[in-house]
Amino acid sequence: MDLSADIFEKLEILSDAAKYDVACTSSGSSRQGKKGMMGNTVSGGICHCFAADGRCISLLKILQTNECVYDCKYCQNRCSNDIPRATFTPEEIAELTIAFYRRNYIEGLFLSSGIRKNPDYTMEQMYQVVYLLRNRYQFNGYIHVKAIPGADPLLIEKTGWLVDRMSANLELPTAEGLKKLAPQKSRKKILTPIRQIQVGRQENELLLRDGRHSGTPLLPDKMRRDFALQEVKSHEKFVPAGQSTQMIVGASEESDYEIVHVAEALYQNFDLKRVFYSAFVNTTGDPMLPMTKEGPPLLREHRLYQADFLLRFYQFKADEIITADNPFLNVQVDPKCNWALNHLEFFPVEVQKANYHTLLRIPGVGVKSARRIIAARRLGKLDYASLKKFGVVLKRAMYFITCNGKTMVPIRMNERFILTNLLGLRERLPASVTGEDRYEQMSLLDIIPQKETEFGFTKKGVG
Repeated sequence: MDLSADIFEKLEILSDAAKYDVACTSSGSSRQGKKGMMGNTVSGGICHCFAADGRCISLLKILQTNECVYDCKYCQNRCSNDIPRATFTPEEIAELTIAFYRRNYIEGLFLSSGIRKNPDYTMEQMYQVVYLLRNRYQFNGYIHVKAIPGADPLLIEKTGWLVDRMSANLELPTAEGLKKLAPQKSRKKILTPIRQIQVGRQENELLLRDGRHSGTPLLPDKMRRDFALQEVKSHEKFVPAGQSTQMIVGASEESDYEIVHVAEALYQNFDLKRVFYSAFVNTTGDPMLPMTKEGPPLLREHRLYQADFLLRFYQFKADEIITADNPFLNVQVDPKCNWALNHLEFFPVEVQKANYHTLLRIPGVGVKSARRIIAARRLGKLDYASLKKFGVVLKRAMYFITCNGKTMVPIRMNERFILTNLLGLRERLPASVTGEDRYEQMSLLDIIPQKETEFGFTKKGVG
């Protein structure tokens, strides 16, 4: 493959334009290699390297185009912004993906796009990319594609049969914020493809369970066009890795209370695999956007991710994590420690007797360590050395537990005493929060050698 100067320039523009889209994670699906095809996916995640803030850096992560008919106040690609514009053809993206995959630069594709012409045209172009990869190039690796709100449901369904994961960004937590900063978008249009993907996945699971043909169209009868689905009917699963979404934090005035409750509703009502939070970066300078000297609210983003983990893995409800009386998460300590400090009546917990749900409420005890405690205590008594081996973070847990009726050190069940000691631990924060990493995303342009004859590069980069 010969990377022309034009393609190289597009890659530089559109890979950089994709860096603010964080809804990118490990595959969540497992698929073995197939004869005649290249690549596979691993359920633990095809991406073996993540940035400190959770961004995956081993996917080809690009926009199909940064041209956009919308004028969202917070988006650097909005139509009124004077920036260099570029657009890939479906063939160019497919060829780039295969070329980089063969050289072991990437393990999959994350494809998003600005809205060029209209949602239908944009979604059709993205569908053509994945169709080429799956059929012409026989690519069996991981593909994550954005579902474009407002696009024809048939286009979203056809794409869903070919990709591993889809996502439709919620953008802002509330409809009011969306109306103010992105008036051309609506909450209803955004939720429509999210609901369609949810229903499609549920119906596909039922079809597979019943042993019926998995390529059956999922749209209502009046919308079905069977002839258009023949080209994808051989694929077995519809969006097998599930769907995710993203919310911008700090561009509008929503509190953490509203954001956490919106996330809980999305998990409960739309069966999302993941909600991502993106600290607002002011790239447009619009007067309607907040101007802060402190930069992106990265610590707030970090606390929201921690609260999100409590919702997904620790059996917490949103009302337990945060209340309307205190609508912002405590930036001093993580949400679980904050909950424990506000509910000292439940502590200390005796780890030798507590059930799994109670163990998960203890700061410093994770999902794996709680399971190990449950399994190990059937065989004998536990001690603090054992708890440490199980992965319990004793420097936090020690204030909230007893082991065989004894505390690890003399403590006082006093909120001020415990908080003072917890703050003295100097919580280890991600590099993006501490300032060591300011949204630096690994670029494919950094790892492409300056000269490589197969690509046609010269010392200046291209041949």
